[in-house]
Amino acid sequence: MTTFVIIVLCLYFVPAIIALVRNHHNKIPIIALNILLGWSVLGWVAALIWSLMAAHPKTIVVRTSDLP
Repeated sequence: MTTFVIIVLCLYFVPAIIALVRNHHNKIPIIALNILLGWSVLGWVAALIWSLMAAHPKTIVVRTSDLP
């Protein structure tokens, strides 16, 4: 029984684990979403998709020498 509970908890927190391992810039909100709404399938899937998206925001570089 204990092994089953551990496996279920690990599966429940897969989105949070992925966000932590990937050092996602939104890891705290992903973990919060996983904890608060992970019990619903929609909340869990949303957290999973969010954790799998780009881990770091894209940086836009603007060179001022090119501006008129």
